[in-house]
Amino acid sequence: MKAITYKNTKTRIPNWENTLHISNPRGYAYETPTHFVHFYGKDSGWFVISIGLTAIQKKQGTLENWVKDVFGAENIEPMDREVGESLTGVWRPSLYYFNDTLQALGSTMEMLSPSQQAIKLLIEKLDEIFYYIEPTEDSIKTYSHKTRELLILACTEVENCWQEYMREAGLKNAHGRGFSTNDYVNLKDSLFLQEYQFQLITYPRLPPIRAFYGWESQKPTESLSWYSAYNKTKHNRNNYFRLATLENCIAAVIASLTLYCVRYGPNVLFQNENLFSSLINQHFRMKLINSNPKTFYLPNIVLPGNIRNDLFVFDPRRDKFTQPFKQVSLIL
Repeated sequence: MKAITYKNTKTRIPNWENTLHISNPRGYAYETPTHFVHFYGKDSGWFVISIGLTAIQKKQGTLENWVKDVFGAENIEPMDREVGESLTGVWRPSLYYFNDTLQALGSTMEMLSPSQQAIKLLIEKLDEIFYYIEPTEDSIKTYSHKTRELLILACTEVENCWQEYMREAGLKNAHGRGFSTNDYVNLKDSLFLQEYQFQLITYPRLPPIRAFYGWESQKPTESLSWYSAYNKTKHNRNNYFRLATLENCIAAVIASLTLYCVRYGPNVLFQNENLFSSLINQHFRMKLINSNPKTFYLPNIVLPGNIRNDLFVFDPRRDKFTQPFKQVSLIL
């Protein structure tokens, strides 16, 4: 079952504010055997899809005519994935609640805990460096043994994540010598890595960082400046020690945070009420840039036979109408 996405330009739901489309300008819709289903969503930040703002109405006419009439739908496009389908280990908006996200991504607490510890260690080491180097436009090129140590540690974590995805995609290196960036660069689009932007909020004068922006297959190592620096200073410290800068450290840590968000979702990172989320929120904010709504996931709602026929808003989670996501393996 395919869905469509579009821009909302009006709201015609009885007893609801007629400005709902202003705060939730994205729309997503599909049809069940008996009803049309519409979700509201944001068009910035994390592009949250509000499952609790689900509008349904008994089918009459076509789905496209319905969304045009009720929501003023413009720029209607088909979505890439089937309704109720998710890619294993690849977060997309609409996955919000903790248990739902773990289920849809095929993750477990046994996977989450060591990943969380690794990220915590990186942030704590970065925080320690900030005691000695104030990250400003003047000091961002500073390097030391401590920055080199963190750069190597963060990039090792990135490589570990890359290797997991390659194994999960069922790939083996043809040369038998392990994977390289010639292989890893194929993850860029499948994991939507270029969308993730982090801001170091404790030092707002520093520009936001998209760690994987500009990664290209023609220059798979050099196009990631922080990874290229790691590769050089790791193997030839005497000649490339100067590349182990604070700037590259911060970017490498953000690359690790990006891959964590892809694997487990940003809510686990930022919105849990625990010391881990508190640590992250002290330093970082994250948002998606130019995220394509066609790639998002939509939950499959199975309605009971006695559901109302008129146009109304309800929360399918409350009455457990949403089905578990069907996980699809990553293919590169």
